[in-house]
Amino acid sequence: MKDLDTSSDTSAFELPAELDAQGRLAAACAAEALARMEAHGLVILTGLLSDAEADTGLALIRQTIDDPNRQRCAFASETDNRYVRRDFCSLPATPPVTDFVATLAQRLEAVLAHYCDRAHPLLEVTTLTSYRGASHQYIHRDPSGVISLFVAVEDVSELQGGTVFVPGTQLFDGAAPKHGDSTLERMELFRIGCNWRILRHNLAKLWDMRGSSETPLAPGEFRDRVFSRIWDEHQPNLLRFVLGKNSQFSLRMLAPRRLWNLARQRAELDRAFRLVSTAPRKGTVILYQSDMLHAGPDNRSPEPRRLFSMSIAREAISAKRWHDGYSPHPSLIAQPLSFGELLDRRVGAEQQRESDFRIAS
Repeated sequence: MKDLDTSSDTSAFELPAELDAQGRLAAACAAEALARMEAHGLVILTGLLSDAEADTGLALIRQTIDDPNRQRCAFASETDNRYVRRDFCSLPATPPVTDFVATLAQRLEAVLAHYCDRAHPLLEVTTLTSYRGASHQYIHRDPSGVISLFVAVEDVSELQGGTVFVPGTQLFDGAAPKHGDSTLERMELFRIGCNWRILRHNLAKLWDMRGSSETPLAPGEFRDRVFSRIWDEHQPNLLRFVLGKNSQFSLRMLAPRRLWNLARQRAELDRAFRLVSTAPRKGTVILYQSDMLHAGPDNRSPEPRRLFSMSIAREAISAKRWHDGYSPHPSLIAQPLSFGELLDRRVGAEQQRESDFRIAS
């Protein structure tokens, strides 16, 4: 997005995945991944999955999206989901999905176990598919106390809208560096400055889409995205913006004193924080702390952007908080899975590796 000063240099956060004989992250690689998680709030593990494993994840996504009765997610943008600008939906807890999730959990055990107790629940497993014409999400934080990951099941280009992060803005206890009140306010000022530009970008994009032959607006879509009273925190909804009913960005956040501080500290904020746009290659996994600032950009390519996502709690979590903040499939609600159960699950690939190891021995 041209309105945001965004870097595409992710070298400080990337780490080639090195696996041990059991198919888990090797000790040295896991230690380095954890160090980057603590310092930056995220780590980008390239080559964590083979092409065949990534293809398995892609097949699960396609199978879910092809289901007319799929379970749509409540987060992100419900309006984008309604008009099929995005297809964010929960995956059912079927054996193939659970095997894929267990493979990820086991491969990343050395990092995840630093944050997640064996009893902590798997909160959701989702598809994140974005099509041309989607809105650019506001810079936001997900509910705290969670470790999330994205899996690139195919190459993602910058035009397709790889996730944007603000490294170092994670908040939870034990994160480095510690954040004082003044730092938190500076983060909020930076977020507001970014979201003002995102609002303008989304409005201009919608205006251009009115006469577009490539991404035409559906009947009623312009109204729903700009003037509707429907809850949706990632649309350029002017009515909810003016009424102060959007928790991500609204007029009530733009008090005169805050606007003055934003103008006065603009250069300092740009030095302290930076937006980094990811464009992961197939098989890459992005592991991040849920409450760091990030956003899902709009897809400006004719090709869909597909990501596989899952989240695991870092702490005990009530059912209400779980279901309010995340979108578990009804089958996962009916039969919850813990981090420990994922680690103990014997999946086909692991059984084959163990068999190969025994034969070689």
